[in-house]
Amino acid sequence: MQPSIRVPRLRPYRPAAVVVALLLACAPLVACSSEPDDSPLSIPTYDPEAAASAEASESAAAAEASASAAASAEAAGVVTAESLSTDRYQVTSIPEDLDELQTEVLKAFINYDQATWDVWFTGAGIEDTESLLTPEEYENFVNNFNAAQDETTDGMVRVAVFSVSISSIYASEPKAEVLICDDQSRVVSYDSAGNDISDPKTQQGRYKKAITMIYRDGAWIKSGGEALSANECVV
Repeated sequence: MQPSIRVPRLRPYRPAAVVVALLLACAPLVACSSEPDDSPLSIPTYDPEAAASAEASESAAAAEASASAAASAEAAGVVTAESLSTDRYQVTSIPEDLDELQTEVLKAFINYDQATWDVWFTGAGIEDTESLLTPEEYENFVNNFNAAQDETTDGMVRVAVFSVSISSIYASEPKAEVLICDDQSRVVSYDSAGNDISDPKTQQGRYKKAITMIYRDGAWIKSGGEALSANECVV
């Protein structure tokens, strides 16, 4: 009788590349799970809720970083389109390489324009705009606002600033012109009953405007302006 020979039990062959692939499969996904009960082979599974949570966290972090960058730029005296914007008044672009005086005019214009739009959006604070306009411009603004007191305004304004030019710098009241594209396509007006009374022809358009600012009593204020075109400029 020949002696019995014990044949060793061979373990299944698993290429190293497969093992590495399995280990790396979950690496980029924060929503992977390796619970043994969910996958008999311990292969990571995809969790949609965890993925959505991770995406939301990333978006929030990006928004926070953007706001922090804008705040840092403003604190350093750097004016950007983002630092000049609010929730309802978005500045989409400003000219590059403005000097100190042009930047002062730009900030004064944005301050005036935001303040007057805030009056339309909130229906209050019109007296706070008096120092931002000449007496004639303020009177016109008050008259227009009073004529529409039964209406409410909602939405958002978008403004692109094309240029800021200074003229009559040595005059008793120096002047400046701010050339803009005023996009009111997202502004909506309602009557007292809540009906949409927006007029696409006269209100919800993109208007290229030249705004005149003058330097009076130590500040740049709005003294006039004119519309140059309708629905031709781009913000």
